[in-house]
Amino acid sequence: MEKRNNITEFILLGLSQQREVEILCFLLFLLCYIAILAGNLLIMISITCSELINQPMYFFLSFLSLSDLCYTTTVTPKLIIDLLAEKKTISYNCCMTQLFTMHFFGGIEVFILTGMAYDRYVAICKPLHYTVIMSRQRCEALIAASCAGGFLHSFGQFMLAIFLP
Repeated sequence: MEKRNNITEFILLGLSQQREVEILCFLLFLLCYIAILAGNLLIMISITCSELINQPMYFFLSFLSLSDLCYTTTVTPKLIIDLLAEKKTISYNCCMTQLFTMHFFGGIEVFILTGMAYDRYVAICKPLHYTVIMSRQRCEALIAASCAGGFLHSFGQFMLAIFLP
């Protein structure tokens, strides 16, 4: 006998039942989201358009900003829209997609931060070998490993959510 899940959508209760509070939350979250978008785009553009992109720390920072931009875009727009919507629901497939992408980009951020810590370790502890150890190929490999690690983490979480209940 096959185990089937009959859930097709989730009903979101929201942050408040009062319309005025929901509008206030909408404005607050919208302003925060716009600030996050603008800040991360500004960081990425300023690093990409300058000579800083050749330095490993700024190379990682640019990708960290990109992953943060993607991370906040996975959930926040739905939250902002639902604050003003009359019917607050999310389909099962959309929920699982949000789960996967949120863990994917969150995992990438954690692994990029780990790569940045390794970069600072090499810069402080082995300053004479820094340029050899932190070559462009090594930085790109660390970014690729971060993406692979984020995918493996997200895939594991996704499989747990699908098959364990």
